Amino acid sequence: MARSDAGGFTLPEALLTLVLVGLLAQLGFTSASRDLAAARLEGASRRVMVGLERGRDAALRSGRPCALSLEATGWREPQAGSLPACEGAALELGEGIGGLAVNVSHNLPAAVRFTSNGLIIDGGTVLLSTEGTDLVRCVVVALPLGVTRLGRQGPGGCLPDPQS
Repeated sequence: MARSDAGGFTLPEALLTLVLVGLLAQLGFTSASRDLAAARLEGASRRVMVGLERGRDAALRSGRPCALSLEATGWREPQAGSLPACEGAALELGEGIGGLAVNVSHNLPAAVRFTSNGLIIDGGTVLLSTEGTDLVRCVVVALPLGVTRLGRQGPGGCLPDPQS
């Protein structure tokens, strides 16, 4: 096809340009949504850890044992139990960015207990996932001292992060 004397693009050239711009935009959008999902997951997993630290701090401040419950939306006062709730330790895991929430599953007891000197009595594993990424974050609370570790779920269980 010959160019017109006006110096503009031909129809095939304009269509090819539009297709290329559309493909580049799609690549950018896919990468951005994957990054957003990973950031959402990172924030929620850090808030699980912060909730445990808040429970420890509340028990130390009050000088008496207390308990917290991990629910789908975050740390809450336990519904039942013999221990009082850890004062000021309730914490949201974060609102879903872009309308997507973080999925939380765990094998912690209904009420995670903290001793008066801030040790965690109950252990278990928390798994966090979200739509948009294959990454699954995990938080392990190991006994006997309630040592916590943040990692990535892998074939052998909760594996430490490569950069740690």
